[in-house]
Amino acid sequence: MPVWLREDRWRQTASAVYLSLPVRGLRVTPANIFCTDRYLKVSIPPFLFEAILYAPIDDTNSTAKIGNGIIFFTLYKKEAAMWDSLTLANANKEKLQYLRENAVLKAHEKAKEETEAKKVTKQEHKKYALEATMKLEEEERKRIEDLKEKERQKVTKELELWKKQQEDAEKQKRVQKEGELLQEVQQLKEKKKEKMDKTRIPNEGTSKTRIKATKGCCGSYSMFSENLKEEQLPAPRSAATIKINFTSRVFPTALRESRVAEEEEWLRKQAEARRTVSADLSELEDLKEEEKNPDWLKDKGNKMFATGNYLAAVNAYNLAVRLNNKLPLLYLNRAACHLKLRNLHKAIEDSSKALELLTPPVPDNESARVKAYVRRGTAFCQLELYTEGLQDYEAALKIDPKNKNIEKDAEQIRHLIQGTMQVS
Repeated sequence: MPVWLREDRWRQTASAVYLSLPVRGLRVTPANIFCTDRYLKVSIPPFLFEAILYAPIDDTNSTAKIGNGIIFFTLYKKEAAMWDSLTLANANKEKLQYLRENAVLKAHEKAKEETEAKKVTKQEHKKYALEATMKLEEEERKRIEDLKEKERQKVTKELELWKKQQEDAEKQKRVQKEGELLQEVQQLKEKKKEKMDKTRIPNEGTSKTRIKATKGCCGSYSMFSENLKEEQLPAPRSAATIKINFTSRVFPTALRESRVAEEEEWLRKQAEARRTVSADLSELEDLKEEEKNPDWLKDKGNKMFATGNYLAAVNAYNLAVRLNNKLPLLYLNRAACHLKLRNLHKAIEDSSKALELLTPPVPDNESARVKAYVRRGTAFCQLELYTEGLQDYEAALKIDPKNKNIEKDAEQIRHLIQGTMQVS
């Protein structure tokens, strides 16, 4: 026979019902809680709590908070109204049995619908990802083709300009050469005219002599033109040696393929870590090179946290903090591990240290500051310091006012504070 839990307390507003169920000494998980729009059940064998609700609720938005030996339910009503009682009164066994079976059936149908919806959503995401990839590839292909076309047009224009320059140079040389030839012919004509004026009585000898002289002139003309051609030839270029020096680099990739800013940041962090190890951590000489890198240790701690090995994650974060105590994410992640291990005071210290390092407050560190306030507020609430916890949650809401989860948790803390004041 089950042992019924009957020490529940509840209060209501027009839109919500707040129910607290003491479960001190019992280990409660979300799997122990079952809730539909009319049926609420908490089964922790051999203990059992069951309630057929007075009216339907919005089971999608309703929440259950487990902590400090109490399950605190926030049940939002589907219709705003005041209930006469928490459970349905004056109901026979057949009706109660029908409501239980109907609740289980609805839960199965809802789970099936959610599974189908997730399947459809996953298919739509795959389809969208494929379409987006194809679109990106098409845009990249078009961009490359446009670049090729622009480069081709540029090279074509440069080639046409070079051809035009060559033609202009050839034309100028040809005109210059023709001018020189005309000048030489004019000089020859003047010389010939002077000789003819000196000879008044022509005879055969003189004519032969004139003919020979003319031939001689023609021969001298051809020799002169050849001399001009020889003089116009440029002198041979002198040989020389070109020395090429390559920039020395730490990374094997070429400079044009590297990310200089990221590489310099990585080298700076490595140098700082080496200085810290050589100065303060001489006992860590047996560690491997990657184990002396705070970023590598942070990634290792994140993997350990994801597998549920919180102690190993804390050890990795501890060593990373010893290597570099200026990284706020190390303290923030270690605070999450301490919350899982219920080292609440240490979680508060690490969250406070992270907030101290996350200054000045800028948009880039908003997410980290919200996590730090929420984790410190959670640790305060688990220590039953609800006022300090509420202050941290309200500080997180100021940074991220649209976060519904933080708003709901803050509302529950306010109700807990009010309940504590009423009991006292």
